[in-house]
Amino acid sequence: MDSGSGAVAVAMEFVVRAGGVAGRLGVLAGSFHPVTRAHMALAEAALAHVDEVLLVMPREFPHKKYEEVGLAERLEIVEAALKGRSGLSLAVSEGGLFLEIARECRAAYEELEEIWFVCGRDAAERISGWDYEGETGFERQLEEFGLLVADRQGSFEDLGKGVRRLGVEGDWDQLSATEVRRRIRGGEPWLELVPERTGELIERYYGGQRRA
Repeated sequence: MDSGSGAVAVAMEFVVRAGGVAGRLGVLAGSFHPVTRAHMALAEAALAHVDEVLLVMPREFPHKKYEEVGLAERLEIVEAALKGRSGLSLAVSEGGLFLEIARECRAAYEELEEIWFVCGRDAAERISGWDYEGETGFERQLEEFGLLVADRQGSFEDLGKGVRRLGVEGDWDQLSATEVRRRIRGGEPWLELVPERTGELIERYYGGQRRA
C-alpha cells in the first residue's frame, strides 16, 4: 500500500507500546465506552494477520464527543485490559478519521509497510459510506490502508482490493459497549461482558449511571 502524501502527521501519544518491529500494523480505533470482550476478540484475531495491533482513541471525534466517562478514564480501563497480553498497544491520536490516524501511525512506526484497520461489518459500512466532503475518497484511502472486517450481524460484502474478512472466534453479535452500559444502569449482571482486570475500574467510572 502507498505510504501516501499530504500534511505532516502530528505525534501520536502512546500509553502502552508493544515491543518488537511492526512491519504490518493492525489498528482498532474506537471510543471504548467501555472496552468489551468483543473488542479484545477483534484485536486478538487480527494478530494472526499483523505483527502488532494498536488500540487507538482519537483525542476528539469527528462526529461525537466524549460523554459520561472521559478519555483519560477510558484509557485507564483499556490499559488494564491489555495487561498480560502480547502484541497489543494503546495510543491517543490527534486525528479522528482513519486516514488521519493512518498517517500518524506511519510517523510513529519507522518500519511500517502495511496498515490494516480492524472493524466489524457495521463499522465498515459506515466508513465506506461516509461523506468525506471533498477529502480523499474511500477508494483512494484504501491505497494507504486496508480493512480487516469481522462479521457482525451480517457480512460485509464489498471484499475488493484492500478489504479482507477477519475470522473471530465466538459469537459477539449481541455484545456491545451500549449493552454493558444498559446493564449497569439496570442493575443487571455485566462483568462477563468485559475483559479481565477491568471490572473494578468500570464499576468506579460507570457505576454512577445506575438507576436509583
